[in-house]
Amino acid sequence: MSEAHFRGNKAALPSKPCAACGRVMSWRKRWAKNWAEVKYCSEACRRAKAPGG
Repeated sequence: MSEAHFRGNKAALPSKPCAACGRVMSWRKRWAKNWAEVKYCSEACRRAKAPGG
């Protein structure tokens, strides 16, 4: 998928679950360079780092 050609179809963007709370996170432009390393949906989840939120 080429993010450069995004035309508003959010369903076509990649997504994955948060490692802490399990909430599904959708791809964001600011995560483009490190999407493989993104594990948490928020700073609060990153700080908690506990399964089950």
